[in-house]
Amino acid sequence: MTDHAARESYYERTGEHRYKPTAHAGGAWNLDEQHFSPVAGLIVHAMDQHLAGRPENTLTPVRISFDILGRIPLGECEIQVATIRPGRTIELIEAVLLIDDRAIVRARAWLAASYDTSAVADSPHERLPAPETLEPWVMSNAWGGGYIASIDARRMTPLRRGRGTAWISSRLDLVAGEPSSPLASYITLVDTANGVAVQQDPTEWMFPNLDLTIHLHRRPRGPWTGLDTTVTFGPSGHGLTSSVLHDIDGPVGHAEQILTVRPMPPGQGSDR
Repeated sequence: MTDHAARESYYERTGEHRYKPTAHAGGAWNLDEQHFSPVAGLIVHAMDQHLAGRPENTLTPVRISFDILGRIPLGECEIQVATIRPGRTIELIEAVLLIDDRAIVRARAWLAASYDTSAVADSPHERLPAPETLEPWVMSNAWGGGYIASIDARRMTPLRRGRGTAWISSRLDLVAGEPSSPLASYITLVDTANGVAVQQDPTEWMFPNLDLTIHLHRRPRGPWTGLDTTVTFGPSGHGLTSSVLHDIDGPVGHAEQILTVRPMPPGQGSDR
């Protein structure tokens, strides 16, 4: 197995709370921005470190919400994490990602105590076909950027515009030379959902997301993130990307992304 230090990564640590993105974190809308998928994973990685040292499985993340306050330059960032509401059965933590001392992303995670409810565990969502049964999908044919080029995607045949199902995986480390938790590795791939089931050609229309909110009913495990995604465009410049999240054992939760929908400015086009 390849040693962590020898593998490529999305980020390199430059300080106790500071990270530098590599070219693999490059965005899909603009090449000089970071794609939010690895950013989300990096924030969860920082949250994991904030919680390090506690007994395993004491509290489990059940909701993680990210508010994207502006464009995310492809530059060094700092992540500050604090406990907002401590507790033995529920807890709320907050992370702020800063670039050049400016808050770019604010994230909050609710954690809850775990109990044995296996006797009543159930979901109405069917498991997805295994990723190895699906043909590879070259997302870079539709989207540019280092992040999209870094992933392995497998897709079911779309039924219509705005509906898509795909498995996403990556061989890259999140942070160079550092192991990441199964949750951080899983979350690193979730924001890809907004490119899985497009409503319109991204060279003609822009539909970046303002946020990402993830609800989990069990801990996901990798290496694949499954996205059963629906995209809706409204009549007044707003949209919604909704995904049922899966791992190879079945559904694990849901993700929602609010979109700003507008025509691509003339002569701009996406960087691909």
